[in-house]
Amino acid sequence: MGALHAGHAELLKHSVAENDHTVLSIFVNPTQFNNSADLQKYPRTWETDLALAKQMHVDVVFAPTYDSMYPDNYRYKVSENNFSLKLCGAHRPGHFDGVLSVVMKLLLLVQCQRAYFGEKDYQQLSLIKDMAKAFFLDAEIKPVATVRETDGLAMSSRNTRLSEAQRKVAPLIYQVISNSQSPEQARDELQRQGFRVDYVEDYQGRRFVAAFLGDVRLIDNVEI
Repeated sequence: MGALHAGHAELLKHSVAENDHTVLSIFVNPTQFNNSADLQKYPRTWETDLALAKQMHVDVVFAPTYDSMYPDNYRYKVSENNFSLKLCGAHRPGHFDGVLSVVMKLLLLVQCQRAYFGEKDYQQLSLIKDMAKAFFLDAEIKPVATVRETDGLAMSSRNTRLSEAQRKVAPLIYQVISNSQSPEQARDELQRQGFRVDYVEDYQGRRFVAAFLGDVRLIDNVEI
């Protein structure tokens, strides 16, 4: 969705190395925002995004408009009725309908052989991978490991919205979920450190977290 950083660059690096041509989509997708204020605050950095695309040797930047992606004004959507209702889906109604719908459209439009998604959004990655199988899409969904700052904070476009004080606290989210003995212990510790916790849950061998610092929602996950 733009506001590209080193985590996105890692996705592009894998694509450029493994394919003859690389297409980068940049589209702030309104249908995956359950909070309109969050959509308005989402960072948009078009010029620096294009500069990174050029630096990474991307062949095509595909930047559609809402009307071109949703000529039906989102009357039709892709829904999943199990995993998408857990974790982030339980706290962001309709979020994954928007994600899956736009990714389905992008995969059909571009007709790529491979599509790269980061493990930081592991729930999203899993849902997209399963959707591709369920609908017999040709694209192979390729996971790329989470890229972190030197202090452990998972790279995210939302990090730019953190205040200086919040940015110092934010790396604790990774440290706490990595070192706590249980989700309950992790939740309690994050709350003590000033986070407003949406959830900390262990699911299929991973620990997932979503927590707020101010009005900035951060997510992360680690293998357990």
